[in-house]
Amino acid sequence: MTALVELEGVVKRFGDFTAVERMDLTIEQGEFIAIMGPSGCGKTTTLRMLAGLEQPTSGTIRIGGEMMNDVPPHKRDTPLVWQSLALFPFLNARENVEFGLKMRGFDAATRKRKALDWLERLDIGEFAERNVDTLSGGQRQRVALARSLVTEPQLLLLDEPLSALDAHLVIRMQSVLTRLQRELGITFVYVTHSQSEAFAMADRVVIMSKGNIAQIGKPRDIYRTPANRFVAEFVGRNNILSGTVTTADAAAVQIETPVGSFTVTPEGPPPAIGQTASFVIAADLVNITETAQNTGNSLSCTLISEEFIGSMVTLFLEAADGTEFKVQVQERALGSLDLKSGNTLHLSWSADNAHLLIGETE
Repeated sequence: MTALVELEGVVKRFGDFTAVERMDLTIEQGEFIAIMGPSGCGKTTTLRMLAGLEQPTSGTIRIGGEMMNDVPPHKRDTPLVWQSLALFPFLNARENVEFGLKMRGFDAATRKRKALDWLERLDIGEFAERNVDTLSGGQRQRVALARSLVTEPQLLLLDEPLSALDAHLVIRMQSVLTRLQRELGITFVYVTHSQSEAFAMADRVVIMSKGNIAQIGKPRDIYRTPANRFVAEFVGRNNILSGTVTTADAAAVQIETPVGSFTVTPEGPPPAIGQTASFVIAADLVNITETAQNTGNSLSCTLISEEFIGSMVTLFLEAADGTEFKVQVQERALGSLDLKSGNTLHLSWSADNAHLLIGETE
């Protein structure tokens, strides 16, 4: 594949505050990249630097092989779909979509033809002559997308574009975005707080923390094998236990924790005996029963509460020392369990399903 976007040693400071510590990132032509992280992590600043709305303090940004550090926004082929959509309220849907074409000097007939074509592609052609203020949130979102895509850019930037939509519209728009991106081969860089959005659509996900990249990878790899404790806590419903390595070889690592001794299958070189280590066990990989299990990795906990979301239920439990555990299961699998707050339940998991974080305890 061909690299379209290259950020090399990019730093962005605002006075004494460093928004982006150091960004080294290559994005391939036709990739769908999602950037996630808590508020203030630098993800939106990174997007604004790609759009030309901010200049890097140091480092290099290249798009299509060309240095872009000092290129103003209007000379970049990098439209940005804003969280607020930023549609013109005094223009109808078609006129909003035509705006970028007008700025590029297209004649009126061509502008109209292209705008109507894109509104049809996004299933809102019938609203072309409607004022945008009369459209629903999902319809306005499609107008904003059509306005950005009508110029057929190499790179489309999206800043929390679905955050204002109702839940059912978010799922629908995820499908629309994914389909368009695959059909057009346009590179998408998508900033979001939503794990479900990022994991459902992106080829790769970038997790940021305090201006740094904490991990880059495919959604499944990040979910199942977080690179560090921050990612493990930020992504998914993970349980994390920390302790001291008591035995270790290529087949198994034993870790003594405040709530018991547990075995982890290492994915690489094992840690040294006596070293501190943490391991992650995802909530959906924990088994739960009313009777104790005669397995190596087992633990008795008290049920605190449960969270019911459709077909999935998350149980919140507490070990004897106060450590919280989360177990996520299909609702239909809970019929045989007595789920009363305060009841004792027994957890177990396979050593192969535990993911080792060497040297990380806090």
